[in-house]
Amino acid sequence: MNRIMLVDDEDNILNALRRVLVNRNPADLESPHYVVETFSSPRAALERAEDMAFDLVVSDYRMPEMGGVEFLKALRQIQPNAARIILSGYADLAGLVSAINEAEIFRFLSKPWHEFDLRLAISQALHYRAILQENQRLADQVRVQQGLLSKQEMALRRLAEESPGLAKVNWGPDGSVIIDDLL
Repeated sequence: MNRIMLVDDEDNILNALRRVLVNRNPADLESPHYVVETFSSPRAALERAEDMAFDLVVSDYRMPEMGGVEFLKALRQIQPNAARIILSGYADLAGLVSAINEAEIFRFLSKPWHEFDLRLAISQALHYRAILQENQRLADQVRVQQGLLSKQEMALRRLAEESPGLAKVNWGPDGSVIIDDLL
């Protein structure tokens, strides 16, 4: 089961995207099942990404609080292995180039979208991500066998990917570890 984050400042767009992804044909046992979380605020989405791992993030390109490229660049710092897609109602070549080069998106889709194209892009992005993860896992196994990576380091990488905030350390100005920000 894949976890997908949807980010758009328009609730009607979020609801439509959610419907496309969540509604499955019960007779079709092959249809994928997604856990979908929606956010109308990119900042709230980034906060959630600190605690929960997502396989795919679909973001609007133009949002008043934070642009889609800026949002996906920040998200990439938190979850570098999450696949990223941008939706846009505007054909902006400079924005497209920026999204590809800076946010390293998988696909740029136009609004309004065709349901088939959206489902296909999401399926392809998730499949591509799964291949990259498997390649990384195999490369890590080789590094462990060659003594270049310890089993603990490999386990920490997996833990950080599954629970982004869990392996993060908050350092104090004096070099101490801050356990609780409220103290």
